[in-house]
Amino acid sequence: MVGVQALELADYRAAVARIYLTATDLADFRAQRDKLFANHPQSPIPRGTAFEGINYFPPTDEFIADVDLRDAPGEIEINTDGPDGVVRYTRAGILDTPWGELSLWWLAAYGGGLFLPVRDTTCGPESYGGGRYLTDTVKGTHGRGVEMLSPTRVRLDFNYLYNPSCAYDDQWLCPLAPPENRLAVPVRAGELKYH
Repeated sequence: MVGVQALELADYRAAVARIYLTATDLADFRAQRDKLFANHPQSPIPRGTAFEGINYFPPTDEFIADVDLRDAPGEIEINTDGPDGVVRYTRAGILDTPWGELSLWWLAAYGGGLFLPVRDTTCGPESYGGGRYLTDTVKGTHGRGVEMLSPTRVRLDFNYLYNPSCAYDDQWLCPLAPPENRLAVPVRAGELKYH
């Protein structure tokens, strides 16, 4: 990626961060996200495709929880099968959620970033089969789905679960939820399948 495309991608990430940092509520967040996807040249929606908006589960308080984050050292490598190759993550800790344990990851690369991929039993029939993300701060998703309350306490809001770019277009390759981030329950919150 060079020149204009690189600048467009940087602008797209900044726009994502602005949405996460300034949306007044979930409805505003979703409306701003639809506008970004419809209009930005780096949108994951393929150019020339009719875009009618993103589909979501209805907002719910059922999948919002303040949970403990416990220390659990570990590392994982996820092969993206693309130009990024193998991406290395260090476990930031384990989140003890009402729906099962989830590992919160730290991207072990320049600048780093938090990453929380989730796969639940809606993945496939109702939501993207490869799983969804609750946060990927490298992409600007700050403070909505995963909010640090203290060094050992985190608020999770699954209404902000979103599909990775590869859910919209095969040109994108995305790290997906590792086995330890698969929940054996349906999480009917956040984004639905795109197609």
